[in-house]
Amino acid sequence: MNDTWEFYKDRANEWRWTRTASNGRIVGASTQGYANRVDCVDNAKRNGYTG
Repeated sequence: MNDTWEFYKDRANEWRWTRTASNGRIVGASTQGYANRVDCVDNAKRNGYTG
């Protein structure tokens, strides 16, 4: 699996993540924003992130 994970700040200045498959389709995304990046990464790990 060669999914790409992106961590970014949204318009509300909260951290979010997006998981994109190798074919370019978004296969996952955070459903809420996080005040700090660590909490965002922890949520991504619960959803398959291994980085």
